[in-house]
Amino acid sequence: MTDTTQPQHPDRNLALELVRVTEAGALAASRLVGRGDKEAADQAAVDAMRHMLSSVEMDGVVVIGEGEKDEAPMLYNGEEIGNGRPPRVDIAVDPLEGTTLTAKGMPSALSVIALAERGTMFDPGPCVYMEKLAGGADIADLLDLDVGIDEVIAKVAERRGIPTGDVTVVVLDRPRHEEGIAAIRDAGARVRLISDGDVSAALLAVSERTPVDLLWGIGGTPEGVIAAAAIKCIGGQLVGRLWPRDDAERQAAIDAGYDLDRQLTVDDLVRSDDCFFSATGVTDGDVLQGVRYVGGGRATTESLVMRSRSGTVRRISATHDRAKLRNIAGVRFG
Repeated sequence: MTDTTQPQHPDRNLALELVRVTEAGALAASRLVGRGDKEAADQAAVDAMRHMLSSVEMDGVVVIGEGEKDEAPMLYNGEEIGNGRPPRVDIAVDPLEGTTLTAKGMPSALSVIALAERGTMFDPGPCVYMEKLAGGADIADLLDLDVGIDEVIAKVAERRGIPTGDVTVVVLDRPRHEEGIAAIRDAGARVRLISDGDVSAALLAVSERTPVDLLWGIGGTPEGVIAAAAIKCIGGQLVGRLWPRDDAERQAAIDAGYDLDRQLTVDDLVRSDDCFFSATGVTDGDVLQGVRYVGGGRATTESLVMRSRSGTVRRISATHDRAKLRNIAGVRFG
């Protein structure tokens, strides 16, 4: 007999349930790739993911979602999802990371979700942005936001036994990063600019055999939490510090008890040692291949699904019959 009074932890089967969710989001968004309408692409991914999530056996609460209930009709912060049965979990979701990338037909758009035990995911409160620095497991102890990025680069080059000219740092292409980009180049390192998608970029920075050594810069705090879940699974480190946009946001964060000087690690952003992450490519990128239509009403997807407790990392390629999916789910999947 099962003792239902004991806490129930997420089951390993959830990993494969979650990949169904991100596949659905990616397939739905893919039919709008290159069509110039990022809102429609995002909504398509949201609708498909939410439909799939309703069937997953879990008592889930969205802690990182599409905003407040009044601002987003689907997958809003605080929404309860799943079929209501244990385990009780936190959900962080970005149905379409890279809405602009999708609208413009550019690389590296993803559909992503992360899951952890209830109460273990960091609540960013009023702070929308976070300064971030991420890299692989072998350089995790070198990541420090209190020293200049040029000094970090020098230490990484020394640790890896390479010239600083071989160090590549991926950075969001934003005006706020101009001084940091200049410092990276002055140190002799390379800059790889991206227009959007720093969850994908964080994965690139911590993965083996990639051309990127570090992720640096100020990006979304929600994306930082999602990336932290992925990094707990795949290995590496991300350090982050909340970055208020103005004095009002700064004061709101202080009033809410946030320490704005503190460097947060992946263990602060996701406190559980048993978390899951799934991502499916929408457009082709360095991390994942995007959705491709192969004739006969079929489409292919590539996904990355991981669990921190076991350290298992699966790369899943799938072929989908779009007509059958529509008949089963009643949602258009491309």
